[in-house]
Amino acid sequence: MVDVIFGLDGGELLEIVVSDTGSYSDVVFGLLELLGISYRPALADLPDQKGWRISADADYGPLNTFARGKIDLRKVRKNWDDILRVIASIYTGTVRAYDVVTMLQRDGHPTALGEAIAAYGRIFKSLHILAFIDVDETYRRDIKHIRNLQEGRHSLARKICHGRKGELYHRYERGLENQLGVLGLVLNCVVLWTTVYLDAAVRQLKAQGYPVRDEDMARLSPFVHKHLGVHGAYFLLPDLAPGAIRDLRDPDAPDDEDES
Repeated sequence: MVDVIFGLDGGELLEIVVSDTGSYSDVVFGLLELLGISYRPALADLPDQKGWRISADADYGPLNTFARGKIDLRKVRKNWDDILRVIASIYTGTVRAYDVVTMLQRDGHPTALGEAIAAYGRIFKSLHILAFIDVDETYRRDIKHIRNLQEGRHSLARKICHGRKGELYHRYERGLENQLGVLGLVLNCVVLWTTVYLDAAVRQLKAQGYPVRDEDMARLSPFVHKHLGVHGAYFLLPDLAPGAIRDLRDPDAPDDEDES
């Protein structure tokens, strides 16, 4: 994930990264925070999550049971210069984050440098959990909103990549990259097409006096694919003037399913 972010051609770096429940660790929290990225993964088994404290004598009241971990800042201070070298190497593209994460473990156990980065990451993991369970649901809803967008895109990609149940079988890296690149290109074309026609449909409904509510508009997604046919002939362009689109269906006309 980090390698993809820093391998983008141009554009601003991401400020926030949201992921699913299976991809986070204390080391990842530390690396992303040091790289200037706010990491907000969805959390599994939330009641069993452990928080981390710096001061063993601090009293957090009802949160004392949650904050049962202890962060050893001495490890962070001792390895701080090496931590900065690693982060600078990732940021400048000198090394891949994948290789760094591999280097930070030995025989399934973190090295001293890996444990130092993990200790630093536990600070921000604890803050993330506290923000997630806060009575203000804004933080949690933002994560859910982004996750819904991600799932919508994945669902559309599965609809497009329907051959062999959407599984990639190439045994070499270049073949996988080519197949994923083509899938991304087609997916972007479909999203653009859907966006253009969604906009046209909304404008037509408003012009015809249909009530178009803002709360319904907020739920429109370019990742819908019920209208998408993936079998048959592709790229048969209709005879349209430049910049024109096909006539939209009459909203009062029955659907094909209704007619049958």
